Amino acid sequence: MTSLRADAAARRALILDAADHVFGQHGVTAPLDLVVERAQVGRATLYRNFPDRAALIEALLQRTVDRIRRHVAELGERDDALFELLQDMARRIIDSPALADYWRAVHPDDPTVKVARETVRGLLEAPIQRAIAAGLCRPDLSSTDISLISGMLGAALRGKTRDERAVLARRALQLLRGGLQGNLGAEA
Repeated sequence: MTSLRADAAARRALILDAADHVFGQHGVTAPLDLVVERAQVGRATLYRNFPDRAALIEALLQRTVDRIRRHVAELGERDDALFELLQDMARRIIDSPALADYWRAVHPDDPTVKVARETVRGLLEAPIQRAIAAGLCRPDLSSTDISLISGMLGAALRGKTRDERAVLARRALQLLRGGLQGNLGAEA
């Protein structure tokens, strides 16, 4: 029974990886047959795991939240964890532009997205407070600013290729880091 569950979990992860790739290449409205083809599973397997496109996208969003949760745990009590997490957000925008665009475009009151955003804000609260306490960022930064920061990083979506998005994301991170530090450099 355990090996069957492991197989099912592996197939589900394979489908999510395929969807992430396909949506990154063709947008979230890409034909789901492309996901089936990339994952090398049958249509029935796709629909057994994800009854529709919305369920597939919801699972991708949840996987992103889970990755952030794991990354926060891996970084532990590091004072600079906030900046590492922002770099990871930028990488996700570079690698999964369609999902990042979907995350930004969906109405903020959509229940799934609302819970995901609130969870991410909660996860980033401690890293923000540590960065403030260590003097790494301005004291008025709060977890509610994360949506604004995410939107600024989202400007990298203007890049048509992965390389263009990487250049834009790198520059956005440079500007954000300066802005997050505020007047800290002038006081030193």
